Amino acid sequence: MAVTSQSPHPTGSILNPRPGRWIDHYDPEDRDQWESVGRRTARRNLWPSIFAEFLGFSVWQLWTIVTPQLNGVGFALTDNQKFWLIAIPNLVGATLRFPYTFAVPRFGGRNWTIISALLLVLPCVGLAIVVQNPQTPFWLLALVAASAGVGGGNFASSMANISFFYPEREKGAALGLNAAGGNLGVAVVQLVMPIVVVVGAGAAFASDGPALHLAGLVVIPLALVAAVLAFLRMDNLSSARADFAGYAAAMRNKHTWIISFLYIGTFGSFIGYAGVFPLLIANTFPDVKFDWGFIGLAGIPLTLAFLGALVGSLSRPYGGRLADRLSGARVSIGAYVVMAVGAGGVILALTRQSFPLFFGCFLLLFVATGMGNGSVYRMIPAIFRAGIDPEDKVSMTAAKREAAACIGLAAGIGAYGGFIVPRVFANSTVHFGSLIPALAVFIGFYAICAVVTWAVYLRGRTSRFAGTEI
Repeated sequence: MAVTSQSPHPTGSILNPRPGRWIDHYDPEDRDQWESVGRRTARRNLWPSIFAEFLGFSVWQLWTIVTPQLNGVGFALTDNQKFWLIAIPNLVGATLRFPYTFAVPRFGGRNWTIISALLLVLPCVGLAIVVQNPQTPFWLLALVAASAGVGGGNFASSMANISFFYPEREKGAALGLNAAGGNLGVAVVQLVMPIVVVVGAGAAFASDGPALHLAGLVVIPLALVAAVLAFLRMDNLSSARADFAGYAAAMRNKHTWIISFLYIGTFGSFIGYAGVFPLLIANTFPDVKFDWGFIGLAGIPLTLAFLGALVGSLSRPYGGRLADRLSGARVSIGAYVVMAVGAGGVILALTRQSFPLFFGCFLLLFVATGMGNGSVYRMIPAIFRAGIDPEDKVSMTAAKREAAACIGLAAGIGAYGGFIVPRVFANSTVHFGSLIPALAVFIGFYAICAVVTWAVYLRGRTSRFAGTEI
């Protein structure tokens, strides 16, 4: 709404924000304000935020689909180098999640969404340049791949920003939708980019090889659109404050670190497997191709790797819902068990050289990681409010602050799995010439996660958490 000097609403209110769309009087817990103008304002901010985060995840994962095709356009990369190009953006993205969390209170949600969307242009331009020259040194490829990590940071700032707009009673659904929109960016980029680089090469460049630079160029106008949408539709909240005290308290609580460890097993596995899945298929089953006959052009080889990220993203909400019925700890243990079974099935598929079994077991893995993501997050509020009298408002408020901080810390630490998984596969390939040792390590890790969850949050529930269902 345009701001005029004749506005009947106080300056800084929702209907009359200060210049720069700063709102000073916003309280989502005020039911009258929420029902009259708050809900509409929150939704107006949610959708541009989801779009910007979606693009962030897409840029974060661009190199997962470009890397397996580099040698086909003249590069001579080793498998170890390919795994590095997939792992490095995840390392940078995971690290950036921590400062990005505090960027919203510092700069404003609208302002930071504009900045973070425009930052996505840089790695896209870099990718478009370096992939066109097969003589590009590996260190420069790695540097440009690292710049894609800015997309991984978008999740933290987007989640932090939206949390300020919604009341506690509706925050879970809004944040779940926001997170799902981001995670879907992984699946979409792995589906769309192979089509773009192959069809674009054939239609526009009359080339027999993929036009890999299009993978970067096609995102640039979308990033600009995201920045414009944020500029036109979003708001800054002066009430958004960085809760340093809450983070300090959460860091002193051992359960923050236990949950972060468990989240590496779920989200870390999801983002790690999503990153390496196209490369694993290309290396292990190079003769398996899918010709979709897209827009009448024959011979477009596409794997179905995007389905892994897709089913992992879509299963996340169901993990949370099932945890509401059965408890987060029980569902998390079940997820780790299924992940171990899935990894064991992949080992069997490798020994039999069966692509259908390989692909099916990986999809099982992805579903389990998604379910586990939802269930582990469901555990956090219950852990921090356990043993607190609901009538003790001061203690309940402190518990909510610590839980929110734990969620932010776990999201960042869990994302390091996106670096760990590719590097474990790389070392397994380099030193053993096989993926099987890496999968055996993952099975052992999932077993440890299941035991830790059982020992801390089920066996010790009565004594440690006053009988609260975790």
